[in-house]
Amino acid sequence: MKKYALLGALALIVLLLVVFGSDLLGLYRLQNYVTTSAEAYQADGGAWPHVTDACVVCHGVKGNSQHQGYPSLAGQPAPYLETQLHSFANGTRRNPNMEPLAMTMSDTQIKFFADYFSRVTPITNRYFKADPQLSERGRQLVSAGNCAACHGARLMGHDQFPRLAGQGYDYLMAQFRAFASDARTEPTGMMKSISTRTSPADLKAIANYLASLEPANN
Repeated sequence: MKKYALLGALALIVLLLVVFGSDLLGLYRLQNYVTTSAEAYQADGGAWPHVTDACVVCHGVKGNSQHQGYPSLAGQPAPYLETQLHSFANGTRRNPNMEPLAMTMSDTQIKFFADYFSRVTPITNRYFKADPQLSERGRQLVSAGNCAACHGARLMGHDQFPRLAGQGYDYLMAQFRAFASDARTEPTGMMKSISTRTSPADLKAIANYLASLEPANN
């Protein structure tokens, strides 16, 4: 009797696997994905929630923005990020979202944010489709203007100079306008000079080229 009961149980298990096998496999894979993701999240900055989670809405996951109007923070030099946060906090750089947020941060928190995002690997600006002709024109202008002298050979930034490679097109254009109108300033005055003496068409070409660049990972 026990033998038949065991055989019946085995048959039922086989039948359930046949009927629900793909669903069970899918559930297993989902559970494995959730577990792996949770472990990666905790390894990145401790238990939920991370302080940096507040930045995701505008600047993307781990500071990799895919919105053309918001800058990517990933891979930006820590000194640059720290300076910009202080500038937002004291009102020398204006933004309706960043000013009140930066004002709530302590120096320790500002250093934490700057260090965190500077260590994140930047990714490609996937949602920008470059115009080949504009991009080539922009490449020529960037080379002739020797932008690498300040922003580095691969335009990844260093010290107080920001990463330009792979930034959002709309964000780059907005910064040109801000420098031209003195809404944004920087110590060298170079960005104001570039923004005012470069034609609108050439500024668009430069932004097109920069937005299309693949960020370096080292």
